[in-house]
Amino acid sequence: MHLNLGSILRANAHEQPDAIVLRAGDLALRYADLDRAARGVAASLRARGIEPGDKVALLVPNVPEFTIAYFGILYAGASVVPINVLAAAPEVTYFLQDSEARLLVVHPLFEKAGREGAKAVEVPVVLAAGDGDADTIGAMAKHEPVETVHPTSPQDTAVILYTSGTTGKPKGAELTHSNLLLNCAVVVPKLMPRSDEPHRALATLPLFHSFGQTVIQNGLIAAGGSITLLPRFTPEDAFELIERDRLTIFAGVPTMYFAMLHHRGDRAYDVSSLLGCMTGGAPMPVEVMNAFEEKFNVEILEGFGLSETSPVASFNMFGKPRKAGSIGYPVWGVEMCIVNDRDEPLPDGERGEICIRGHNVMKGYLNRPDANAETLRGGWFHTGDIGYRDGDGCYWIVDRKKDMILRGGFNVYPREVEEVLYEHEDVVEAAVIGVPHESHGEEVKAVVALRPDAKATAEDLIAFCKDRLAAYKYPRIVEIVDALPKGPTGKILKRELRDA
Repeated sequence: MHLNLGSILRANAHEQPDAIVLRAGDLALRYADLDRAARGVAASLRARGIEPGDKVALLVPNVPEFTIAYFGILYAGASVVPINVLAAAPEVTYFLQDSEARLLVVHPLFEKAGREGAKAVEVPVVLAAGDGDADTIGAMAKHEPVETVHPTSPQDTAVILYTSGTTGKPKGAELTHSNLLLNCAVVVPKLMPRSDEPHRALATLPLFHSFGQTVIQNGLIAAGGSITLLPRFTPEDAFELIERDRLTIFAGVPTMYFAMLHHRGDRAYDVSSLLGCMTGGAPMPVEVMNAFEEKFNVEILEGFGLSETSPVASFNMFGKPRKAGSIGYPVWGVEMCIVNDRDEPLPDGERGEICIRGHNVMKGYLNRPDANAETLRGGWFHTGDIGYRDGDGCYWIVDRKKDMILRGGFNVYPREVEEVLYEHEDVVEAAVIGVPHESHGEEVKAVVALRPDAKATAEDLIAFCKDRLAAYKYPRIVEIVDALPKGPTGKILKRELRDA
């Protein structure tokens, strides 16, 4: 049996060749154009000696060359290794070495780190922009194209996504053609609102990250929709593109919604074309969700997933009762359960580790047998997230297992404290962490960013939480900062707060 993720593009290139698939600035690329360019890249890769099963790394932001190279690599039967564009040269070296990549495609903006990282392991480099010579994606795209997609099998590795590496070195999650094709296939018909015309989405979530790659790029292409690329998120740019291209879908991490909600621009933008919004990657505060929906008259659906699960595992869904603050229900073809420390299933309402199995679960971490034995035991992927299932089968995340604070023998879940902080009118961003304490083991600390005109003090915020939380839960320490550290997706980096 043959199956290649690239078939989602090939199918629509045949069915609607003149439909727009990518927009970037003034550029509008048709399905036929994207397919032709990807087939040219595939032919050029083969001419360079790249064989089926080889790995090709991408150090590229949200520009058309990312998608062209991505599908070109798939068409050639090779595996894509997306790298965070903020990676330093030693990190690039690690990713290339660990994945055994045979080629690196790098955007000129990140060329210095890319070339330095590649030089250390003698990996050749191709630039993602420009078409003046043979070592660019533009020039490769003009190569005499392959006629057919390489006949990969469903279990062949399509993409290797490196985890964040909050503990130890990052691990490469091997996602198969089957994992990714089935996962993106459920996105539009199951998670997006119904529309009489193909959806148009903003791609501002990094395409090197699983959320933006599957839910936006692959999900929209599988459904015959179009994507407007925004390499660097700002609320003003997002509003302008939603208005200009009459976009129907916006997907972002919570910090993007915060920024849009509190944006004070010089004019009001028309976002009435939006039919639905999605969020994931980090817990969405209910207060922010409610305020955004009221202001912009559009519903936000929250979901859950990890790089290891392609990523979508569960979602609130249009047409089903939504529970704000929850991660919704397992998507089609996916099962979830809650287990205790002995991997025994827990009844509804009890807190334990969330486990997942289904078509979306990776085949394993690349060359990490010990990690695979630990994480994929018993036929389930163990997420490391603490949550519970309610009586309606809806799942809720309490916190990351490693983020849980143990204060004086009591478990404190940071998200619960963060939700209370977001209820305060002066708080824009909040993160709660545990810090060492001589007698309690750990103490609860909150790091918050306030509105520009805020009057609240640290003592005010402590008192606010004390009135709303049990005595062992409220933060005894509050630090007020201008902004919280964030990764490339906008996710708050708690590890930097712990290391500070």
